[in-house]
This record gives sequence, C-alpha cells and structure tokens, in this order.
Amino acid sequence: MSGSEEFDVVVLGAGPTGENLADRARAGGLSVAVVERELVGGECSYWACMPSKAMLRPPAALRDARRLRGARQAVVGAPDAAAVLRRRDGFASHWQDHGQVAWLDSIGTTLVRGHGRLDGARRVVVDGADGTRRVLTARHAVAVCTGTSAALPDLPGIERTGVWTSREATSAAEAPARLAVVGGGAVAAEMATAWSALGSRVTLLVRGSGLLPRMEPFAGDLVAAALRESGVDLRTGASVSGLTRDREVVLDLGEHGELRTDEVLFATGRRPATGDLGLETVGLEPGEWIEVDDTGRAVDVDGGWLYAAGDVNGRSLLTHQGKYQARVFGTAIADRAAGRELDVAPWGRSVATADRAGAPQVVFTDPEVASVGLTLADATARGLRVRAVDYNIGDVAGASLHADGYRGQARAVIDLDRETVVGATFVGSAVTELLHSATIAVTAEVPLSRLWHAVPAYPTISEVWLRLLETYRG
Repeated sequence: MSGSEEFDVVVLGAGPTGENLADRARAGGLSVAVVERELVGGECSYWACMPSKAMLRPPAALRDARRLRGARQAVVGAPDAAAVLRRRDGFASHWQDHGQVAWLDSIGTTLVRGHGRLDGARRVVVDGADGTRRVLTARHAVAVCTGTSAALPDLPGIERTGVWTSREATSAAEAPARLAVVGGGAVAAEMATAWSALGSRVTLLVRGSGLLPRMEPFAGDLVAAALRESGVDLRTGASVSGLTRDREVVLDLGEHGELRTDEVLFATGRRPATGDLGLETVGLEPGEWIEVDDTGRAVDVDGGWLYAAGDVNGRSLLTHQGKYQARVFGTAIADRAAGRELDVAPWGRSVATADRAGAPQVVFTDPEVASVGLTLADATARGLRVRAVDYNIGDVAGASLHADGYRGQARAVIDLDRETVVGATFVGSAVTELLHSATIAVTAEVPLSRLWHAVPAYPTISEVWLRLLETYRG
C-alpha cells in the first residue's frame, strides 16, 4: 500500500458523468483524480447509447428509403448484419478506451485504475487489478458517479442460464436465430427493433399492458404496432416464472406455456451500482440510490463533502442528464471550494432543475419517440390545470414529403394558468430533431403568445408546432 495521495476532488467512475464532473472541477482550478475499474467512457460508450444507436441506424436508413416512391426501387435485400456489427464495433472503439484516457490526460486529470471504495470521510481506497492498493484523500469532495447495472429478476434458473443484459445485447458478435426480449421499456423496444432488423426472430414479452409505460400512451401503441408489422411477436401480459438452458433456452410462461429460444435478453430495469463502494463507512446503505440535493450533495452525509451525480442518484436515468448534473455539480464543488456564492434559485447556475422539469428522452425505435417535460398524467398528478393538444404529424406538409404514408402523432401539454408548454411528445420518423425546440420551450417557460411568433420553416416537419398552437387556439 502506498501512502495517501491528496487531491481536491476524487471522482468514483469515469463514465460520461464522471468525465464531465472532473472537467468542470478542473476548469474551476481544482486538482482531480478519477477512479475507474473498467473502461474509461463508461456504459454509454461501450454497452449502451453508442453501440445500440449504431445498430439501429442502418436498418432505419433502409426503412426511410423504402417509404419513398422512386427510392424504394433502388433498395434491394436486407441489412448486412455483419457489416452493421462491424460499424457498431467502431463506434464502441472496439472496447478500447485509449481515446477517452487521452482526453482525461488533456484536461490534467489523474486516472487511477482499480476498484475504489469509500473508507470514511473524504477517503477512498483503490485496489488495482495487479494487487496494488492506493489511498486517495479529497480535500473538498468525493463524487460518486458509478451509474447503474442491469437489474435481473429473481427467477429459478436465471443464474445458470447465461442470459443477456443490455451489455450482451449491444456487443454480441452475431444475430441469434431466435431472441426473446423480456421488458417493456426503451431498452427492450430498441433491442427488439435492432435484432429483428438484423435477422433474428424476436419475441417481445411485456409483463404489463403495453410498451413504454412512462411515456404518453400513444407512444407505446404506435411503437407496438410497428414492431408487430416488422415481424416481432409482441406478447403483453406475459410473465416469465423460470428458465433453463440445454441446447436452447426454455422460458416458463406459466399458464401461457413455454417459449424456446436461442438467447434471452432481460431488459427489466436498472439498479444503482453502489453495492461495493463502502457506503456503510459513511452511514449510507450499500446497494441503494444516493439521495442528493439540487447541488449534488448527499443529503444523509454530514459535512457536505460527498456528492453523487448521474444515474446513481436516481433523479433521471439518462446519459445527457448525468452529464448535465456533472456540469452543474462540478461547478458547485469548485465554487464552494473557492468560497464563491452559489446560485441556487430554480434554473440557477448551481442547481440541476431540469431533472424534474425539462429532461428530454429519445427512444430510437421505428417510429422514433421523443419527449420532454411532463406527460399529461404526470402534470395532472402534480395538480396542474392542463390541457393536452394533439396533432397528426402526417398531416404536416414536411412529413408527407419525408415519407409516403407518414404515420405519427404530436402532443403538447399546456399549463392553462401560465399558458406555457410543460411537456411535449412526438412519435414518428425523424422526430428526434424536433426535440430540442421542445426542450427550449419547456425549460425557458416560453409563453404561448411568444411561441406564436416562432415561425417554423416551410415545408418542414417542425411546422407541427404551428399546428399545435392553432389547435390550442381553436
């Protein structure tokens, strides 16, 4: 064991959140050590956002061409699955982190390889793969940015079966002939879309009544219809009670019989990666979410030195929201260290307000789903007096030019007392590029009277904004 090394800030986890928090703390003049036991760049770079979208994009490009008379005649055959997966491997940097390490070096951050655990206030012990141990002491803050891991259900046989989680689903070397996907959220819907397009016969088992249950109901309905049209066997109300594997995987579906498949992906949620971080040494419960205030400080730890950013705090399990928190919290750490006053009013420099009021999300299925802010159900549950304004995106000139027979729907949730947009959802081809305008409208609380003067270019799909406003005005 080496002697203790001192830094202003010690960051546990070098995913997008940890990297961004380190960057903001360094920009504030602090010395920073980042501890990582796997690949610098984290889940998003190697097993989630980047590889999954690389798998989804080529089939989407083919579908887009097939939706246009005059273009579909030039599209022959199915996607080249092997080529798609090779391209995916490039976007995952072939599971090497040299580029990410070089970036950390460029901002003057010290990378410490190994598994880091808290060992009391401001102290982190790091055990390296080579058996060495380093002790790091933080003068100002320790920031936990370790994210989440796949949450597998407690089912008979699951530990012996060799099931897929999101990691295997985004890194598999070839498409299985048959794939069962268990779950109804974004990961399940995206991976069913991707592997079906790459040649797998996919069965999607959804325990509830529909897909994407946290979004507007029409989003899940439109995605489910498209998946069925593409050949996915989508079964709602399906529950797995056990599984075995011999030459194939056999899923016990209770009264619904059994399902035989080659691989099974459980996309059944995430749990905080806090089980072996030494949280008990600072009075927290291992394996639980770390509750923080809006400046990132752990609320149940005295002294104000422990922070948690990104998925690990449970506020908003999205990569871009983790990066947003990291920018806010890293700046707050630097400001506190320098004795500068924090701006803690809503939407202030030192608080992560957008987690609760303006978090955007995209599901890269076919059709795409893009949403920000509150759903109608969420807004009603909060006691807001709201109205949902809906419009068929296919009736917009830009959409009919984009694809023959365009199918999609838009919804704006309007706060009737303030006449502002508190939520928006778009479903359809290419709607992801509508999302940032909606995010600005929600987070800036732009009055409808001013949005009326934000003229969308003609003929673009963004003209749906005008149609929503016209529908609201009547």
